[in-house]
Amino acid sequence: MTIVFFTISMNSQEKLPYYEIPKMEESYSAQNTVSRMIDGLGFRYYWSTEGLRAEDLAYQPKGGGRNCLKTIIHIYDLSNMMLRLTKTDFKQEKEKEKMTFLEIRKQTLLNFEALSNNIKESKELSEFSIKKEGKVTTPFFNVINGPIADAIWHTGQIASFRRSSGNPINSKVNHFSGTVRE
Repeated sequence: MTIVFFTISMNSQEKLPYYEIPKMEESYSAQNTVSRMIDGLGFRYYWSTEGLRAEDLAYQPKGGGRNCLKTIIHIYDLSNMMLRLTKTDFKQEKEKEKMTFLEIRKQTLLNFEALSNNIKESKELSEFSIKKEGKVTTPFFNVINGPIADAIWHTGQIASFRRSSGNPINSKVNHFSGTVRE
């Protein structure tokens, strides 16, 4: 019984990426720029999903559409799509169907971090373009305007949903600098 308690205690104290945006040298390569976009997404996702309550997860705007939890699951799916499209080899801890909200949140943040690191370490972004028979069929630009932009969009929806359900984002979060006032 002590082991189980210790494991639960350690998991609750686990530090997840994107509490703040990682420090980066002021170097404006294409790779660093896209990596920074992913880091900004990770930061916004972290704070949009931090401290969500059951009523926040169940919140759904009037008129239909996904509820907050289904939107979070969609962002998780987008993060996996980004990993696949960029050939970022990063193991998922569990099958999606067996994950809790907190596990999906954690895995999404870890996926963003792995994606950002892979892009930052690449030689050039064109290596992420999908080719068939030597011709580019899906340029890397499609990853930017597809799943990356979509994940940013939906992260904003979560922020809006939680405000509508009475649980706004921590007011100490500075989205401009990617930091949190103490």
